[in-house]
Amino acid sequence: MHGKPEIGYPGLLRLFSDRLALMAKPTLEIWVGTRKGAFVFRSADRKTWEQEGPHFAGLEVHHVAQDPREPNRYYAAVNSPCFGPHLHASTDGGKTWALSEKGLEVKGIEGASLTRIWNIAPGAVDDPGGVWLGADPGVLFRSEDNGTSWKMVKGLSMHASRSKWNPGAGGMMVHSIQPLGRGRVIVGISAAGAFRTSDNGKTWAPFNKNVLADFAPEKFPEVGQCVHKLLAHPRLKNDLYQQNHCGVYRATFNGKQWTDISEGLPSRFGFAAAVPAAENKTIFTIPIGSPQNRWVADGKLRVARSRDAGRTWELLSKGLPEKECFDLIVREAMSADDRDPAGVYFGTQGGTVYYTRNAGKSWDRLASHLPPVYSVTVATQIQAVQTQTVQTQTEQS
Repeated sequence: MHGKPEIGYPGLLRLFSDRLALMAKPTLEIWVGTRKGAFVFRSADRKTWEQEGPHFAGLEVHHVAQDPREPNRYYAAVNSPCFGPHLHASTDGGKTWALSEKGLEVKGIEGASLTRIWNIAPGAVDDPGGVWLGADPGVLFRSEDNGTSWKMVKGLSMHASRSKWNPGAGGMMVHSIQPLGRGRVIVGISAAGAFRTSDNGKTWAPFNKNVLADFAPEKFPEVGQCVHKLLAHPRLKNDLYQQNHCGVYRATFNGKQWTDISEGLPSRFGFAAAVPAAENKTIFTIPIGSPQNRWVADGKLRVARSRDAGRTWELLSKGLPEKECFDLIVREAMSADDRDPAGVYFGTQGGTVYYTRNAGKSWDRLASHLPPVYSVTVATQIQAVQTQTVQTQTEQS
């Protein structure tokens, strides 16, 4: 018989024509910066992972950042106790790296020099080529050519309030850089507080009202608070959260003050935080016992999650050590992906990386026995996967 196949009872013939398809397959990358190099973990399903590294073997890697505007472009903050801080960049997805630090030097601040690079933040989508970099001694840099050259942002680095800034335990650094678009940027400084700009860095104003500084003579100063981590929601850019030395807070970028949302947590103290893109009002943090002990609260590794912008909290621990745990998670060592349900990833000073792919319901180990973890960041790569469907006939009775 020629022509189309007959379809009749009791059999059902199905015809699939030949086709060749290119399917976009997103692969998650978890970049883990440690005291002895950077490691990357890749997965398409968040169930099985491939490990690579270390990159920059033997050197401190404080932060790795992907530029989502150009997904093959990465930056790495690399520090050496012998050779000092250096910025490396990659344009091939992290396969090769080159120095990218022309102009990256402190000028106009007496006795100050670049001590450590803490945070790199590619600019917003309406800021092509823009990249921000925060460093010790409390300085911010900006590049307008994808990191080829840099200039110190004097409006913040030489702010009129600088004499009131003080170093925290890790030094005096600009971190938590959040470019929000339309010229809006907010940063955290330890220990000076949060500062924001609406003109792409020309002028800056402190934004710390209602944030406690219990270690200072003045408990609610204009500047001097110790921000540990500050994040904007990945989609709802106006919504801000911070884990402070003295509590957890939320605000809006154009708001007048912060709201304390620490009630319900076993400790006000902590460093890390994560805000997943898939949920509108969710924040994760990890309570640390106290500024003196600096290990997880009550010797239990628990992740605190709020799904109502901090009004209520749950402590999540399935799969995590719940007794005799004395680990610490530092400010850059926690991150969230953009998938639904949310994935959250964090690393400890003991060299273990944990993750969830179900928004915290349960946790698994991604890696063990790494050097102390300084940072955990999420990147996404799109890989073209070629698939072919051939012409078939199947019969179902």
